[in-house]
Amino acid sequence: MIDELRIRDLGVIADATLPLGPGFTAITGETGAGKTMVVSALGLLMGERSDAGAVRTGASQARVNGLVHTADPAVAEIVDELGGDVEDGELVLSRTVSAEGRSRASVGGASAPVGSLTRLADRLFAVHGQSEQLRLRSAAAQRDTLDRFGGAEIEATLTEYRTAHRNRRELGERVAELTAARDERAAEAARLRAELDEIAQVDPQPGEDTELAARIDLLSNVEALREATVAAHEALATESDDPMSRDAGSLVDAAIRDLERVAAHDERLGSVLETLRGVSFQIADSGKELAAYVDDLDVEGPGELARANERLAALNALFRLYGVDAAAVIEYSARSAARLTELEGDDDLIVDLAAQLDIVTASERALADQLTAQRTAAAAKLSQLVTVELRQLALPDAEFQVLVTPLDTLGNAGGDEVQLLLSPHPGATPRPIAKSASGGELSRVMLALEVVVAGVDPVPTFVFDEVDAGVGGAAAIEIGRRLARLARSSQVIVVTHLAQVAAFAGNHLQVVKDSAGGFTESSCRRLDGEARLAEMARLLSGLSDSESALEHAAELLALREA
Repeated sequence: MIDELRIRDLGVIADATLPLGPGFTAITGETGAGKTMVVSALGLLMGERSDAGAVRTGASQARVNGLVHTADPAVAEIVDELGGDVEDGELVLSRTVSAEGRSRASVGGASAPVGSLTRLADRLFAVHGQSEQLRLRSAAAQRDTLDRFGGAEIEATLTEYRTAHRNRRELGERVAELTAARDERAAEAARLRAELDEIAQVDPQPGEDTELAARIDLLSNVEALREATVAAHEALATESDDPMSRDAGSLVDAAIRDLERVAAHDERLGSVLETLRGVSFQIADSGKELAAYVDDLDVEGPGELARANERLAALNALFRLYGVDAAAVIEYSARSAARLTELEGDDDLIVDLAAQLDIVTASERALADQLTAQRTAAAAKLSQLVTVELRQLALPDAEFQVLVTPLDTLGNAGGDEVQLLLSPHPGATPRPIAKSASGGELSRVMLALEVVVAGVDPVPTFVFDEVDAGVGGAAAIEIGRRLARLARSSQVIVVTHLAQVAAFAGNHLQVVKDSAGGFTESSCRRLDGEARLAEMARLLSGLSDSESALEHAAELLALREA
């Protein structure tokens, strides 16, 4: 419920505060006073598109503030998500529009995207005006109205249906995609098999390319290695029979023998002697290793070098195609094998997905049929209740009918076309309200629908912009009565030019135009007593002091008490 609305510099309204509160509020005023700006202000609070042209001439910006009472936990959750607060059930909403066209919003004291106002409006408000009457002509809006009346039962089935519908579409797209790409997948699989066969024939091993390069370097220099190692071996431990030949091992051994003869006389020579003995062992070991190395070199020859070069050439051929080294080729092979497994399993996957698709399609159809049955039952009840309402709204012979027609194709909301039909008099063929209802009749149909639907799906606040357009006399009185009835369960705010409607309001506000000073400026005031009678008389006759009009106004106000 909107407790208070403040409007500044919007259209002709300089600064106006509207005390709204619960129940039925009627807003009246002279033509051009700015009544429509009240609806525009409420629209801004609901996230509707802003218009820089609506900023009052000479002002830098227009601003609308609304104090809303709410106990809806979903609203509190949205506000908390936006960083705002709902304090003791009170929520402050604001919207500013600059003369340059920039728009800002605030929710619960925190800056918020303008779109967040729309999210809140879906929970808080329902606005009905000429645009809503036009919207009600659409098939989707008519179906949504029936679904609202159907309540939780249709909502639950529709939610379940939409899940099945989404799953069916996703599965269908996946099956179609796999089926359409079957030739491409076959070609890809053949290519991968050929590549894997080529790699398997070479069978690269991790680090093999590095090892081969080192081996080839060794085999290419085997003679130089042999000459050097033989010379080194001779220097360490010669095998010559020449008694004058002296190698490193013989020299060290001679030094050891010389020191052993005198070491007992000076302990300082002991450490030197131990070092030389260690050197003697190392020289002997190195000589043996060199001898073995020379023997190995004798085994390696040109044949092994040729084989190593051939192997490295085969690896390099793979590197040019599949990776910079053996590790990269092995990784590519693993990825290709996994992809090939996936491709080879696609045919089985198509079969499995197709089976799933059949199941989901059957579920979707069953839920669509369930929706049709529920909508058909709800349509019968809605038709009867709205017809009764219309007879109370000065359409005594009208017959309202909600027609549910199953379609062959299924959409996001099921497979039903819903039409709201009206037969204005006996014997007339029911026709879509867009074709059979006049402006006044359409206003009454819309009001009758809201009164009935609100009984099962109440909205906190209804805003009606001239719902009585094209209506007068007894029909206008009945519209007033129905608005008052709707106000028992919801806040109802009505912009009207009919005294017959305003008479049933518990709160009457007047938008007052002041043209002093050469420009028009409007404000708002609450009417009671004589002031309200005068405004009612003006609405009836155009004269606020006409005796007959004042009497008629008093008579209308008495209807509310009856």
